[in-house]
Amino acid sequence: MTLIELTVVILVLLSLIAVLFSGATSWKRGSDRATCILNIRNVQQAVRGHQAMMEKSPADTIVWAQIIGDNGYLTFSPACPAGGAYQPTEKFPAVNTLAYPCDLPASVDHIPADTAGW
Repeated sequence: MTLIELTVVILVLLSLIAVLFSGATSWKRGSDRATCILNIRNVQQAVRGHQAMMEKSPADTIVWAQIIGDNGYLTFSPACPAGGAYQPTEKFPAVNTLAYPCDLPASVDHIPADTAGW
């Protein structure tokens, strides 16, 4: 093999590795978004379950220790895999409103597009 052929082979391998890494990055971003949406959904279901069992109205204050904790609906507070922070609301949310949204919705598209029925 000549030096030019070897250089071309190395360039082709580096290009394939670059494509592989860009695909892995996109996969990780999609995985983080899906995990974040599942975290939001699980907390939302816990809030709605607590609200229904305790007969609370949307104007009532949420006591998060009753929802997330050892004796709550969820045993631990979820963390955003993309490094965002969840912003819990103080009151029970109205229908189709999130109780535990992520602070990355604009930059990473972490808020679900449709929350009907949540």
